[in-house]
Amino acid sequence: MESSKTGILLINIGTPDIPTPQAVGTYLKEFLSDPFVLDLPAPIRYALVHWLIVPRRKIASAALYQLIWSSTGSPLLYHSRRLADSVGKIMGSQFVVKAAMRYGNPSIKEVVSEMREEGVTRLVAIPLYPQYSLSATESARSEVIKRSGDLSTEILAPFFDRPAFLDLYAERVRSALSDFQWDRVLFSFHGLPIRHVTKLHDFCKVDDQCCDSLSDNNRLCYRAQCFFTARELAKRLALAPDQFEVAFQSRLNSRWITPFSDTRYAELPHEGVKRLAVVCPSFVADCLETLEEVQIRGARTFQNHGGEALKLVPSLNSEPEWAEAVSTWVRERLELCFHGEGATAPPLAGST
Repeated sequence: MESSKTGILLINIGTPDIPTPQAVGTYLKEFLSDPFVLDLPAPIRYALVHWLIVPRRKIASAALYQLIWSSTGSPLLYHSRRLADSVGKIMGSQFVVKAAMRYGNPSIKEVVSEMREEGVTRLVAIPLYPQYSLSATESARSEVIKRSGDLSTEILAPFFDRPAFLDLYAERVRSALSDFQWDRVLFSFHGLPIRHVTKLHDFCKVDDQCCDSLSDNNRLCYRAQCFFTARELAKRLALAPDQFEVAFQSRLNSRWITPFSDTRYAELPHEGVKRLAVVCPSFVADCLETLEEVQIRGARTFQNHGGEALKLVPSLNSEPEWAEAVSTWVRERLELCFHGEGATAPPLAGST
């Protein structure tokens, strides 16, 4: 009888199947219908998504996806699958390693079902979001728990503070900037509505004083984790305080966490910054938010306001060293877990 296998599920946020308005509309409906993302009463959320937001955004969003689509399809899905293939080769035949998207295809439900058919009885899920948020991390955790059923399941915690992640990203920056003379490094993280941050911490001030250190009080704070990541990368890169800053991108309105990346692209040339390096450490794979929002749109804004050049530092994508790091985390976790029957209850953040 074939021995049971362990499944390794690498989860990223998602992508439309193809860059057409219809496919993008389908993707946006699933994404925005998640109560972790749009935390409004269900009837209001449905009306906003189906009658207002998606009809208005699907055509424009499809045009943006077309700018970053390649012969291999979606960059996010391409790198996620390549990473899964590399981790699978490292881990060996007793492991089934697959990539899944929280929204779109391949879905977590579909991939977990495939794993069962391949003999998987234990599951290690890794949401590929370095920092913790309700809308990404907690949504992925909830979906894994819903779909894993009787599988012994472990969900790895966010890895914003793991030395391997920080070391690899710092080396990525160092390599990318070896031939680029820069005036400032901007660490641009994905933004969140302020209410997504404050609902976890009623004392939260959402300012630099509150986020300038990490403690037990704010360890689950997305903004504080982002600033921690930036400080650790700056330390590894030997950046002085006046050589780097932190901002947040992808905002929908002014009620998102600040400072805003798009505002800084317009302001920095007037502050003497002519050559800007942008690092996006909340993304482990290049996608619409890095390739279009930063490399195309951000660079255009920067240059239109007097900047000379903006360089995007590539994400970790599917580099061999990244696959090795992910594989090591799985091995470490398996040494601690699955010694008995049933699933363990993983902590939300900060586990090792």
